[in-house]
Amino acid sequence: MFSVYPRTLHGLETRGTKLRRSYNSGMNQHPSNWLVWSLVGALQVMFADLLRADSPGPQLDPAKLAALGPRMQSFIDQHEIAGAVTLVASGEGVLDLETFGQADLEKKIAMKPDTMFWIASMTKPIAASAILMLQDQGKLSVDDPVAKFLPELADVRTKEGKPAHLTIRHLLTHTSGMEEATQAEAIAAKTLAELIPDYAHKPVDFEPGSKWSYCQSGINTLGRIVEVISGESFPEFLQKNFFDPLNMKDTTFYPTADQAARIATSYRRTKEGMLEPATIWLLNGMDVTSRDRYPAPNAGLFSTAGDYAQFARMILNHGTLHGHRYLSPEAVAQMTSIQTGDLQTGFTPGNGWGLGWCVIRHPQGVTERLSPGTFGHGGAYGTQAWIDPTRDLIYLLMVQRADFPNGDASELRKVFQEVVAGAVH
Repeated sequence: MFSVYPRTLHGLETRGTKLRRSYNSGMNQHPSNWLVWSLVGALQVMFADLLRADSPGPQLDPAKLAALGPRMQSFIDQHEIAGAVTLVASGEGVLDLETFGQADLEKKIAMKPDTMFWIASMTKPIAASAILMLQDQGKLSVDDPVAKFLPELADVRTKEGKPAHLTIRHLLTHTSGMEEATQAEAIAAKTLAELIPDYAHKPVDFEPGSKWSYCQSGINTLGRIVEVISGESFPEFLQKNFFDPLNMKDTTFYPTADQAARIATSYRRTKEGMLEPATIWLLNGMDVTSRDRYPAPNAGLFSTAGDYAQFARMILNHGTLHGHRYLSPEAVAQMTSIQTGDLQTGFTPGNGWGLGWCVIRHPQGVTERLSPGTFGHGGAYGTQAWIDPTRDLIYLLMVQRADFPNGDASELRKVFQEVVAGAVH
């Protein structure tokens, strides 16, 4: 184990805190009145700025944080994971970045700060941010009908034959009831434009807005809406408006050969309790560098802990980072407040849903040490980001484990969050 105190590492600000590498609330309504959201956003920014003016920001107790190494190593020793990268940040910069174990067991490649991961559904908040950016620009409203931009979805109906009347809000909140594309349809579609017709002929499972059901097709439809409005491909829009200005150099739908060499191997548990390599199902057998697949807004991105921290810090800072505004405070407030009323949502209890984000209503179980109003998203292979605005804190966990019984409820996430929360002072 060693510690260094750089000002930056791979483009990350550290605020002079140590970079450590180890051994190997919500609004329960969804008003469309923009004035309401303007007031909410303005108040959030005002109170956050007042709190920051009186506080140096969160600090981590090194002695308490030192417990993270042995706790992570225990999961490696038990063959729960091959390795991990953890990152803790505030709105001002990275507080702690650590690596544990191996990125590839067979090749004995250690986890590194720039190891890349398939972040899967952590792509969804980025897709949502693209939609809210277009709303900020006056090009859409989240309450617009989907058919306004995608006429091919105008005739989507319920199973009873009634018009579905899908809105962008339904897509963002997983309340659309849309059916998914089959594997054959997903493989055949090389662009989002080719994918949308596969949704058009399928009835929705329930009346939109009446129920929460995690929906990949809804998020993919958002990506196509971005393309239609912007006139750019979804990857081009994200690159120009988010990845380049945020210095997210290793966030991409299509890794280069050099980036592919840094992607952590995915693993699953055998019946004997050991780890064996697992495929990334998103690729459908294709090489990770192949562009012969559509850029999946629901789960398509590869990234690093440091890159995603840049995006998370921008959201925590009410839409700004390094003096550049990406989203209005109103847009961030709308995205990260509960928009699903009293509907039961998510894969663990106590949560509601914002626009593209899970929002903690009542912390419990795996989220027990997080504040009410914390928001975030996980990925299929165990990655997780939580943003706690009450504590001005970001938790990022990067692993590649394919078959957690319930990744959102994994003991690994709980332990990481407990150690970090216990070290804050």
